[in-house]
Amino acid sequence: MKGIYTILLLVVSNIFMTLAWYGHLRLQGIKGFERLPLMIVILMSWGMAFFEYCAQVPANRIGFIGNGGPFSLIQLKVIQEVVSLTIFTTIASLLFGNINLGWNHLAAFVCLVLAVYFVFLK
Repeated sequence: MKGIYTILLLVVSNIFMTLAWYGHLRLQGIKGFERLPLMIVILMSWGMAFFEYCAQVPANRIGFIGNGGPFSLIQLKVIQEVVSLTIFTTIASLLFGNINLGWNHLAAFVCLVLAVYFVFLK
């Protein structure tokens, strides 16, 4: 169960991370938002990033083999990267709608899945 909890927390973490990092780009189209000072936008992103950390840190603690979890540090990182790219692609497609995924993007996804496979080889 620790592995499942870890992955679910990584998904939640990456939703907040993606919104914090890229959501403000979508909000620029809202009247008045484009006039906000950069420092206010940064503080808003930090506010969202707080919730990212509230999920990321427990995910790593629960999942880390040194704390009784199933994953090594490297495995945690590779899993996080795959989750991050998957969440980013989903949210970017929903928020921006003009994301054109080509063969090279599919090839990159396949390489990431292969990275997960290789990092779990004994």
